Amino acid sequence: MALEDTVCSLVPYFTVQEGKLDEFKALGAQMVERTQSESDVVYYGFSFSGNRAHCREGYTSAAGILKHLENVDDLLKQALAIASLDLLEVHAPASEVAALEEPLSGLNPTYFTMESGFRR
Repeated sequence: MALEDTVCSLVPYFTVQEGKLDEFKALGAQMVERTQSESDVVYYGFSFSGNRAHCREGYTSAAGILKHLENVDDLLKQALAIASLDLLEVHAPASEVAALEEPLSGLNPTYFTMESGFRR
């Protein structure tokens, strides 16, 4: 049975400094471990292509995104000391996008409003 897709996704891409990939991966593993306790997370994980990293993450709501960012704040700051945040997208229903615009303004994301879709 298909459900309306209301998942809120963060889509960050990072470039890791030369010689720092293992350190970044270790921080990513710590973020994965810490995120497992979050009740609003739908999926979360890191993938890599050379020194480029992507965190694939989805949440039940904008509130879930904000709770997550608070939860991993110290680890994310460490990661951003050895990697650049090249791109950040937010994909979410309009009401959830509106709830994220001010709190995420410092990260300069591009917002995509979900207009149609489903999930299982």
